[in-house]
Amino acid sequence: METPFPAGGRVAFTAPHAAVAQMAQGLLLDGASAVDAMVAASAAIAVCYPHMNSLGGDGFWLVCPPQGEPVAIDACGFAAQAAVPQWYADAGLSAIPSRGGAAALCQAGTLDGWRVARELAAERGLQSRPLADLLAPAAQMARDGIAVTATLAAACEKLAGEGAGHVAFRELFLPGGRAPQPGAMLRNPALADFLERLGREGTEAFYRGALAASVQSALAAEGSPLAIGDFSDYRAALVDPLATALNGAQLYNLPAPTQGVASLMILGINDRLRHGLAPASEADRVHCLVEATKLAFELRDREVCDPGHLSEHWPGLLDPTHLDALAATVQLDTATTWPREAAHGDTVWMGALDAQGWMVSFIQSVYWEFGSAILLPEHGLVWNNRGMSFSLQPSHPNRLRPRCKPFHTLNPAAAICADGRRIVYGTMGGEGQPQTQAALFSRYYYEGWPLARAIAEPRWLLGRTWGDTDNDLKLEQSLYERIGSDLSARGHRIKPVPEHSEMMGHAGAICLYPDGRVEAATDPRSDGAAPGGEP
Repeated sequence: METPFPAGGRVAFTAPHAAVAQMAQGLLLDGASAVDAMVAASAAIAVCYPHMNSLGGDGFWLVCPPQGEPVAIDACGFAAQAAVPQWYADAGLSAIPSRGGAAALCQAGTLDGWRVARELAAERGLQSRPLADLLAPAAQMARDGIAVTATLAAACEKLAGEGAGHVAFRELFLPGGRAPQPGAMLRNPALADFLERLGREGTEAFYRGALAASVQSALAAEGSPLAIGDFSDYRAALVDPLATALNGAQLYNLPAPTQGVASLMILGINDRLRHGLAPASEADRVHCLVEATKLAFELRDREVCDPGHLSEHWPGLLDPTHLDALAATVQLDTATTWPREAAHGDTVWMGALDAQGWMVSFIQSVYWEFGSAILLPEHGLVWNNRGMSFSLQPSHPNRLRPRCKPFHTLNPAAAICADGRRIVYGTMGGEGQPQTQAALFSRYYYEGWPLARAIAEPRWLLGRTWGDTDNDLKLEQSLYERIGSDLSARGHRIKPVPEHSEMMGHAGAICLYPDGRVEAATDPRSDGAAPGGEP
C-alpha cells in the first residue's frame, strides 16, 4: 500500500469556507507544509465560521506521511479538576447546562494540538514557518472583518431566540439585539490582537503565563470551574489511530474519546453486507449503511468514553470476527427499530495535501453553535461547551470525572488503498459525521463516483444533528423520491428534507493517486472551496 509520492507533486486544500481554503492553498503553493497550512486554516476558520468552531475549543488530527500509516493527535480538552457532580448539585443544577459558565467546564485543546503537529512535522524533516506568519492572515480577517454567511446569520438568529450569551457575546454577534444579515461585515479586533499575541509568544502562552491567567480569570468571572492549574497541566498528545481493513483498503480514524470507532464499524459492517448484494439497488445500499449505523451507534454509546476508563470490550470492537457477527444480524428486507436520542455537534473539517505528499485530515469544534456562548471580551474567544457530553449520573459510561475527556462526535478520517490511492475525508454534523463519511467513502470506493459527486449527491441521516430534534431517517428530497417508498416498506420511519440541507453536514475530501493526480472536493451544502494546482 506504499507508493512514493512523485517529485513536483500537486497541492490541494478543502475547507467549508472558500476564503479559508484559498488562503491555505496559497500557502501550499508557496511551499508550506500541509501541517503549517492547516494551522493557518485552523486560525482562519475560527474567524470566518465562529458559530461552528473556535480556538477556545478542541481539535483532532490525522497527519498522513507520503509512506506509512497516519499519526493521530488528540487535542481534546479535559474537564476541570473542580468539575464534579457535587459542584453542579451545590449550584442547584441537576444536569450540565448548555450555556454559560457552568457549561464552560472543559479546557480548550486545539492550540496545543498546533504545537504537537508542528513538533511532529519538524521531527519528520518538514520545514516550519514562523507561527506569526501563519496566523497573520487570520488576524487580518478578524481585524478587517468577514462577510456574514447565511449559516452564521442563522446561528445568530437561533441564539437570539434562546436569549443566550452574556453581554460581550451579544454585543459582537447580536448587535442591537438582532442577528446580522447575510453579507454584513463582522469584525472581531480583540481576536485579531489575540492571534497576533500568539504569534509573538507562542501557543505555550495560552496555557502558562500572563495570557493563561487572563483567559482563566475571564472564565472564572463567568462562573466556569476551570482553574489556572487546568491550563498549566494540559497537553495535547500523539495517539495511535484506530484502523480497520476493507477489501482492498485500510481505513483510519481517531480513538476514544471520539466516535471514530463507530465510523470504522459502519464501513466494516457494510463491507461484509455488500458481498450479499450483487447487484445491489440504491435502496439496498442505503438500507445496509443505515442498519450498520444502528449497530455501531449502540456499541459506541456503551463503550466510548474517556480513554483512561475504557471497558474490557474496547480492544475487540473492530476485530474482524466481531464485525462478521454484527453483519450477520442485519436483515436485508427489514429495518430494526430506532428510538434512541442523538447528539448535537457544530464542527469544521478540513483537508490538506502538500507538494511533498503529506496529507492532513483535521477537525475542530466547540460542540453546539457558539459553544457555551461565552465570549472572552479581551481576547475575542468563544469558549466550548463540550462538557455537555458528560453525565451527572454515577453509572453512566461518560459520567463527569475531574481531568477526564468527554465523548466527542469529532472524527477525521483517512484511507490507504491497495492500488496506492491515499484519501483524507471528513465532515461536520454531530451524529451525521459517521453516516456522511460512510456515504462519501462507499460511493467513491465501491461505486466509483468522483469525489465531488460522492459528496454532492443527496444523502440521508438517521437521528438528529445540527439544528434538528427528530430521530427518524431523513432523506434529501430527490433521494426520498427515488427510494423512500422502498425503505418505508422495509420498516424505516422516513422523512423528506430539502435538497442540499445543511443538516446533512459539510463534507470534503482529497484523494492523491499514485501517479500524482489529485481529486479535491467540498460540499455544496457549505460555503467552501477545494482548490488544487501545481506548485
